[in-house]
Amino acid sequence: MSERVARVRRQTAETTVEVRWNLDGTGQVDLTTGIGFLDHMLHHVAVHGLFDLTVHAQGDLHVDAHHTVEDVAIVLGQALDQALGGRRGIVRMGHAYVPMDEALAFVAVDLSGRPYAVVEADWGGATIGELPTSLIPHFLESLAVHGRMNLHARVLYGRDDHHKAEALFKALGRALAAATRLDPRRGGRVPSTKGSLSEKHAR
Repeated sequence: MSERVARVRRQTAETTVEVRWNLDGTGQVDLTTGIGFLDHMLHHVAVHGLFDLTVHAQGDLHVDAHHTVEDVAIVLGQALDQALGGRRGIVRMGHAYVPMDEALAFVAVDLSGRPYAVVEADWGGATIGELPTSLIPHFLESLAVHGRMNLHARVLYGRDDHHKAEALFKALGRALAAATRLDPRRGGRVPSTKGSLSEKHAR
């Protein structure tokens, strides 16, 4: 089996982002985005997905967090897409419910090549740490578009915003772990009746 590892770098006038993503890792991380709570959430994705993940980002945080959060999501999505290659032999779909104290979150993904995102979450405050809560759905939408996947994410209930976000990102990691797993019964075939996984014609 070839290594399912991707390295992607993106540089603009607003940000510089470098990502290395190993789909078959053990949950090792090296995360420096300049936004502590974003690092915390990405740590959950890696640990609960058993991904080795490096994310280094420098952005115009003197303006606000928007460009950094968006570009990190874009590069993560591109790295996921690259690491999956032709997506042969993968399980393709995965989901997870994750509780965190009083909060419960659900994430389902389909690595179909067809980008779409539905995010349902209500937040009690404008920020969690340095991360604006309004950017959490934008992060997930950008990840779905550039990772070429169908992503549905929902916080079912909860009181504490930190717990709700933590449950959501843990669920994301576990759903991606299930979907990216190689199924030995698949025999390296593409998991689609179309014989191909692209944004235009996967089912």
